[in-house]
Amino acid sequence: MAHSEELRVGIDIGGTFTDLSVLDQRGIVAVGKTLTTHGEPAAAVASVLSDTLHSNRLRASDVRSVVHGTTLVTNALIERRGAKTALLTTEGFRDVIEMGREHRYELYDLDLELPRPLVPRYLRVGIRERVLADGTVDTPVDLEQVQKVALELVEAGVEAVAVCFLHSHVNGEHEKRARDAIREVVPGLRVALSSEINPEIREYERFSTTVANVYVQRVVEDYLEDLRHRLRDIGVRNDLLIMLSNGGVTSVDVARSHPIRMLESGPAGGALGAVSFARTAGEGDLMAFDMGGTTAKLCLIENGRPLVTHTFEVSRVYRLRAGSGLPVRAPVIDMIEIGAGGGSIARVDSLGLITIGPDSAGSEPGPAGYGRGGTQCTVTDADIVLGYLDPDAFLGGSMSLDAAAAAQAVDEQVARPLGIGVAEAAWGIHATVNENMANAARVHAIERGVDPARLPLFVSGGNGPLHGPGVAQALGAPRLLAPPAAGVLSTLGFLSAATSIDVVRSAHTTLDDIDDGGIRALFDALEAEGAELLSDAGVHADDIRHDRSVEMRFVGQGNEVEVSTPAPGPSWKSEVLAAFGREYERKFGDVAPSGVGCELLTWRVRSRGPEPEATLRFRRGGDAEESLKGHRQAYFPGASGYVTTPVHDRAALAPGTRLSGPVIVEERESTLVVPPEARCVVAEDRSIIVDLQKGSAS
Repeated sequence: MAHSEELRVGIDIGGTFTDLSVLDQRGIVAVGKTLTTHGEPAAAVASVLSDTLHSNRLRASDVRSVVHGTTLVTNALIERRGAKTALLTTEGFRDVIEMGREHRYELYDLDLELPRPLVPRYLRVGIRERVLADGTVDTPVDLEQVQKVALELVEAGVEAVAVCFLHSHVNGEHEKRARDAIREVVPGLRVALSSEINPEIREYERFSTTVANVYVQRVVEDYLEDLRHRLRDIGVRNDLLIMLSNGGVTSVDVARSHPIRMLESGPAGGALGAVSFARTAGEGDLMAFDMGGTTAKLCLIENGRPLVTHTFEVSRVYRLRAGSGLPVRAPVIDMIEIGAGGGSIARVDSLGLITIGPDSAGSEPGPAGYGRGGTQCTVTDADIVLGYLDPDAFLGGSMSLDAAAAAQAVDEQVARPLGIGVAEAAWGIHATVNENMANAARVHAIERGVDPARLPLFVSGGNGPLHGPGVAQALGAPRLLAPPAAGVLSTLGFLSAATSIDVVRSAHTTLDDIDDGGIRALFDALEAEGAELLSDAGVHADDIRHDRSVEMRFVGQGNEVEVSTPAPGPSWKSEVLAAFGREYERKFGDVAPSGVGCELLTWRVRSRGPEPEATLRFRRGGDAEESLKGHRQAYFPGASGYVTTPVHDRAALAPGTRLSGPVIVEERESTLVVPPEARCVVAEDRSIIVDLQKGSAS
């Protein structure tokens, strides 16, 4: 067994694979990847951790921390696997979560299907109470009615209750009294208050977020407890840390009470990994592209930080159609999801065109080439036919691919219907999915005022390095950055994340009406709440820092702009007004109305601890000759078809090594395909920088 060394482990459960990485003080020690076990997700986590530790002669007792991200919450909402949930709300407002914004996300679709609420109408109950918009009480809460309803709900099999009263973001006292009354008669019932889960203006989003939070709480609690036991059985002594969708980590207890904040924790890790490697490469602005087995995601990094949004949609009726899902108000790294992954199904449509996805073969049964019973043609099958994936070296040789089955699927389902050869059909699938992803990325960047042709593309995920060069070329990106262990990058990002939490509260006022004391009181309360949560997660009070922001708009407008703010002080108002003007102009141009005042709606504080010391690099490497594994036939249309292409072992490439395309660089979790006329160089942190400009030197 290896000598004792403090280890840190990152684990990410995706739709197709469960990924793992292990770090010590000097860098990446080991990585692992296995197929996700959807019926029992903790089983795959325990299996890949145990196998990776054993195969690398590492001790479970040396694991100091485990940081975990998962799609469990998202999947539970999509698959409707949560608890039977009821909603208690102000009398007359039980249909808020069904009426929504009364917005048709597809104006001309006569068969439009709207998102179905998590709580059916018969379990939505109006309670006699009323708080006015300024927080004053108009009608006291009827606690006898609350208790009577609670007993009836339990009789009906309800396991969880969301209490969402009108204007509770201003005064949450009625909600707290209702919870106390419920616990008196049914102490085991899970209860979530909108004034605690999402104390923000706008009832629909607040109600929807609170319902979703308590709906998945039991699922998350059971899973985390199961995972805790499995890790202890392996010999891991320290408790889990959980990755949040805002790019921070927190304790299991905080995650259990606010599971909705775990929604996009896996992709958040990928964005943080991109930030860490980009910082080493001196790249402050870039596009981070993550392509896995089920979906691809892209986010923008500006000034070394990923963009964050506070509104997200889950359980969309139409997967990629904004407005067709249930809104959730929680801090999430702002990224676009693209229905394209290695398992995305390819077919020929009625117009004779190749279409990809958004449906996926997943991991069960998976692509035809997995040999697990799948028969539908997928992107991965095309990549096998093109020679980009080695059937005998997939996942480091631990999983064999069936090249004949992949070729048969491409032939029968795409090539023959189009009357073309198998190789041409496979290239058509590969190029189509690349163009689809590039188009989505282009729109996402332009909507945020960014020219995608000016930014390098950072690639990660099991399929990111394989398809990234094609996406980058379609975007006109100047270069591509492929980090080591790209297939498990999200887990490396977990290990570079600081412990943090976002605290928010709406307090509607104008900039003229609020005084310095009111500003300080609002931020002090939020900072105290954030500090308490971080202290519970083990962060020392002296190490806690606070980032402040406020959502503002001109008086009379219906949407806000978030502005970073300094600490409260004499010049706070003037600084915030100037920052608002700059951000407004950046987003909308010089159209600010003159003589119109500003409103402040929502106040935010992100409390964070120190960033961990994480060295995201492997410690070994040789040279180009040592790394050369051999050659194989790979298809490049620009080179007139199949070309004898050198294949290199990525782990053996030393910093400074230069290679010219076409070349394939393999590691256990992913494969980088460098096209003809491109050149690449291995950086000091063992990232590979691919220069896509024709005729230029690396």
